[in-house]
Amino acid sequence: MDLFSAIDTEPVREHMEQLAAELDRLNHEYYMNDRSLVSDEEFDRMMRELQDLESQYPELASPLSPTKRVGGEVNKTFRQVQHRFPMLSLGNTYSLEEIEDFEARTRRLLDGIPFSYTCELKYDGVAIGLTYRHGQLVQAVTRGNGTTGDDITTNAKTIPTIPLRLTGDYPDDFEARGEVVYPFDAFEAMNNQREAEGEEPFANPRNAASGSLKLQDSAECAKRKLLFCMYFMMGPDGIALPDTHSGRLDWARQMGFRVQPYIRECKDIGEIKAFIDHWDKARWELPFGIDGIVIKVNQTPLWDRLGLTAKSPRWAIAFKFKAERVSTPLESISYQVGRTGIVTPVANLRPVWLGGTTVRRATLVNADFIEKMDIREGDSLLIEKGGEIIPKVVGVDEVERLKMKDENSPLSTFRFPLVCPECGTPLVRAEGEAGHYCPNSDGCRPQILGRLEHFVSRRAMNIESLGPERLELLYDAGLVHNVADLYDLRREQLVGLGTDATIQDRGADNLLSALEASKEVPFERVLFALGIRYVGEVGARKLARYFQNIDALMAAGTDELAQVEDVGEVTARAVSEWFARPEHRSIVERLRAAGLQMSGEWKAASGKLDGMTLVVSGVFDRFSRDEIKADIESHGGKVAGSVSSKTTYLVAGNNMGPEKRKKAEKLGVQIITEQQYLDLVNE
Repeated sequence: MDLFSAIDTEPVREHMEQLAAELDRLNHEYYMNDRSLVSDEEFDRMMRELQDLESQYPELASPLSPTKRVGGEVNKTFRQVQHRFPMLSLGNTYSLEEIEDFEARTRRLLDGIPFSYTCELKYDGVAIGLTYRHGQLVQAVTRGNGTTGDDITTNAKTIPTIPLRLTGDYPDDFEARGEVVYPFDAFEAMNNQREAEGEEPFANPRNAASGSLKLQDSAECAKRKLLFCMYFMMGPDGIALPDTHSGRLDWARQMGFRVQPYIRECKDIGEIKAFIDHWDKARWELPFGIDGIVIKVNQTPLWDRLGLTAKSPRWAIAFKFKAERVSTPLESISYQVGRTGIVTPVANLRPVWLGGTTVRRATLVNADFIEKMDIREGDSLLIEKGGEIIPKVVGVDEVERLKMKDENSPLSTFRFPLVCPECGTPLVRAEGEAGHYCPNSDGCRPQILGRLEHFVSRRAMNIESLGPERLELLYDAGLVHNVADLYDLRREQLVGLGTDATIQDRGADNLLSALEASKEVPFERVLFALGIRYVGEVGARKLARYFQNIDALMAAGTDELAQVEDVGEVTARAVSEWFARPEHRSIVERLRAAGLQMSGEWKAASGKLDGMTLVVSGVFDRFSRDEIKADIESHGGKVAGSVSSKTTYLVAGNNMGPEKRKKAEKLGVQIITEQQYLDLVNE
């Protein structure tokens, strides 16, 4: 490449790198944290843009581009299993014209060979593969990254629609693939229960299904009433299977699988479009979520002839429905105060039917969101659901706004409140942050109750006897104002408490027993339970393992805190400021005196890296980035996110960025290769 062409393509290269980085971030949030930060349509648009740029500028394409990946990253909680057959993703489209192109291309490639299609529902859940040998389930694996997935066999066995033993005739060795979905009625019941217990409700059935399969307690998974919908069957060479996809599904149904009846064999594009049109309208009548239609060539011997791309098969495609959207008048805006003091505006809407439910409320996020959307009093808002259960505001109905103007109706601009709607304290908006918050953390009722509810929640201290109603009862009676007060409660204070003597002898005993049992909760969960801003479960675990005890953590400065992997400067500052407050240190000391775990030595598999801090950078041949970090921790080392004078080694992979190398050289930190690292831990 000459100098001029290099200069011309530099902006393109930068844009491609930005796209790839954002797609990697979204993939990580979706597959690892169960969070959908953008709509499926927006994600697919970004992916397609990157694919087009890589086709146009192949010399700029990275071998690590997200377009080369089949799925997301692998969760390390469960044993990792390599798929016998890669779990490829399907190509997605929102355009009927592209379905027409797929159909025309298929006919051209098959060059007069007779064939048909199967059209079936695209389930909105979690893809898994089930291995059966001699008629028995031997393994269940998630998609993972398409090559390697999580072994979830124990949890899969709790799903009633997954047969443990097959009936009738069946192959000796094959794999059944399908989707685990969360039926709407079971999902709603679970969310009602979570809210009653003071826990955050799940955002949508898909994320709830994914989280359920990752539960360590299979008994808890069994309570979730998940549903497995089979859609694929395959086996190793030598295993005789029907030569049509529909025939394989019919056979699977006879073996005892739940194969949904919503499948149609189609001859041409007209029948495909009719099937798509029907389910675009009828999808909300189903007891579970779907987000599109999958079209496959029915004759399986033709699949090899049609072949694969690097990411997906050429014999199948997925048509994805666009999110359903309605317009409804905005009646008012109310403001909710969370446990960290953040004030969230909520749109109170004229009730409207959307995606199978009546929508009355939707979040407006923050003041910037209201300003960006230019939302005014008297407006009608555009609301979407798509595959989500929680509705979201996507815009203002400009047609309705024009009607209001024609009628000379006022459209006043909303003004964010200057004081807390709960306690009247002037609100604060920190520089660089989007949200307003109430600084009166010790006198604002919803903040206090929110912290108490967080502290007793299942993922924190797991005190089941203390739901929101009981916490309110204790707070209103003046018995509990902060989390340390819980451990000062006495039986005589509890018995007969409440207007109708809500707490009786047995209830008081159960509550005190639950508090006593919580004293065995490990340090990392105690740290999470404190409710420090920005410190989630992962951050609490990283901090607990790095510092090993509360005293070392409280003594750490912001710079040292920021060295902990996945913490960063914002979280480090929040942790430092939290522990700097005397009232918080007092709570910690009272909890320590009550017997809670304030230390927890994490024992590594070996001590080869004891006392050492390592930073990793670049791409490695034998490890993924997450794998080498886990390996360092398994040998007793600490992983930091940036190079400092406390760094023992910088482990340099391929394509390492120049900044970390320069800083390491400046500070005299030893830089080692992947092989040198392996020699170090294996010597």
